[in-house]
Amino acid sequence: MIGDIRALLARHLPDVEVCSVTESGQGLDHEVYEVELHEGDGELIVRGGKTADPAAARREVELLAAVRELATVAVPEVVFADFEQGVIAYRKLPGEPLNQHPVPDPVALAAPLGHLLSALHSAPAEDLRELAPLDLYPAPTLLVDAGLDYRDVERHVPAEQRPLVERFLRGTPPDEPRDLRFCHNDLGSEHLLADAATSTLTGVIDWTDAAVTDPAHDFALIYRDLGPEVFERTLSHYDRDFDELDRARVVFYARCALIEDLAYGLSTGPRHYADAALAHLEWTFS
Repeated sequence: MIGDIRALLARHLPDVEVCSVTESGQGLDHEVYEVELHEGDGELIVRGGKTADPAAARREVELLAAVRELATVAVPEVVFADFEQGVIAYRKLPGEPLNQHPVPDPVALAAPLGHLLSALHSAPAEDLRELAPLDLYPAPTLLVDAGLDYRDVERHVPAEQRPLVERFLRGTPPDEPRDLRFCHNDLGSEHLLADAATSTLTGVIDWTDAAVTDPAHDFALIYRDLGPEVFERTLSHYDRDFDELDRARVVFYARCALIEDLAYGLSTGPRHYADAALAHLEWTFS
């Protein structure tokens, strides 16, 4: 696909000199390339679907424009989009993905995360429904799915930690949310960019799963990936109501998501997802 990327760049940015095109990642549905431009022109991230989806690309461009009006941190800025090819190019944001480049002081990320979630969750959800669909997945179904995933990965979980997971799987799922808001909906550490030298949050990427859903989903991956202390500090900078029922759903979603990532990383996904899940299992389930 590298040749196709160069052709797209020549078509949409004819006056820009491309120095290199490097594949930087793949998901189930997308391929991502990093493009180094001539000195002074910076770098681009070019993201395309493995199957062209013009409608999805158009929605993402419109969604990012809306998010840029709301977000209190940097989000991708679209340089060009080729809807026919289902490809979007963004300016590369500063910083590195937090899952691969942990910061020495993760608590420093709490304030900007709290302010970001305050802004997103305060947006008029109905106005964004065309760009961010309703995403409801009942908690009992999530718990059943987590149990099925656990059967596949149980042998990889340290014996002393299995009772923590198994007690959760025997438990009762929380009540459904009373309020649905506009959410990033996949706010794991792989989508948080940070400057490791200063423990500064520099951007939030990958908004393709943005939805109108339970706000607890956004907090859940902070809990899972950064730990309970960072979650509590983030919540202290959050300016919307958040009660014990909301907290219960955060922990529930965090545990389901960890089991899902463990199963993904041990099957079709990159191994680092499983490694992170095992590293964070004790604080997520204790």
